[in-house]
Amino acid sequence: MASILIIRFSAIGDVAMIVPVIDSLARQNPANNYTVVSQSFLYPLFVHCPNNVRFVGVDLRNKYRGVPGMYRLYRELSKQKFDAVADLHDVLRTKLLRIFFRWSGLKVRHIDKGRKDKRQLTRKDDKIFRQLKPTTERYTEVFRALGQTPAPLDFRSVFGSSRGKFSNIEPLTGEKSGVWIGIAPFAKHQNKIFPLDRTEQVVAHFAGRNDAKVFLFGGGASEKEILETWCAKYSRTVSVAGKLKMSDELILIGYLDVMLSMDSANMHLASLTATPVVSVWGATHPYAGFFGYNQSPANAVQINLFCRPCSIYGNKPCYRKNTECLTKITPQMVIDRMEEVIHKN
Repeated sequence: MASILIIRFSAIGDVAMIVPVIDSLARQNPANNYTVVSQSFLYPLFVHCPNNVRFVGVDLRNKYRGVPGMYRLYRELSKQKFDAVADLHDVLRTKLLRIFFRWSGLKVRHIDKGRKDKRQLTRKDDKIFRQLKPTTERYTEVFRALGQTPAPLDFRSVFGSSRGKFSNIEPLTGEKSGVWIGIAPFAKHQNKIFPLDRTEQVVAHFAGRNDAKVFLFGGGASEKEILETWCAKYSRTVSVAGKLKMSDELILIGYLDVMLSMDSANMHLASLTATPVVSVWGATHPYAGFFGYNQSPANAVQINLFCRPCSIYGNKPCYRKNTECLTKITPQMVIDRMEEVIHKN
């Protein structure tokens, strides 16, 4: 029996990608205990994990801020007598925790993010264009180094073989009938966002289907305003922005027939519910290793350009000043792929 501490603070998508690994590991090793430390609001991602997975939420902006905060967190966690530590983040905060735990004599291993390979994939000149190791595999390697290998990953959905409690979302969604489509048009960085006027054309197309209902996902005041504007223009559309807790958003996503997402957290949330995702890729690329778990590569809508990818996270300005990686993708390309997924399912 072993007790493993797992550290991964942010971002939402990256934390979501550890769920299939930890869930598989915990089910295959029921005698072991796994404690996940992450930001408190991400607790819903782990609610349905096996009983030998425990979640510890932390507030990194206040109580655990800076070096003193990390030492305070270490002191609190060290009381729980872990056997080993898996750092799945490898940033300054977690490096400090690694140092503290190593001083106490614990076995500590951390993720290899493949930073050199990612620089070669995204650099402007002499780009080495090849598929890099998926992030879930990088997470798995950390546990393998601790003698905790989930082989194979057998995770399907946070809800297991069923779906979430429909009554939680029914007041907003109404009865499930016909085709349910999710559209999540936003991302943290602009160079990952399909132009909104084109996304609106996708919304208009599916809102025009008599058998369909379209659910729009977003957050923040400006995003909510855009989504509500679309809802006012198109029937059979519902904005869920700010209207559901994350746990209930996951339930709704699990009832969708297809989700349209950027390279963003929504792609990974949908992957946790076995919902097929049609994803739009601009400055970033699936080759970087952040593709949705168990998603079909055929559903990644993208165009081949010599400059792609120019960024791992989409946070760099387009040096060509034209973002052709996004503007050359047409609404019809996205619609056709989504229709094909709906027809197949």
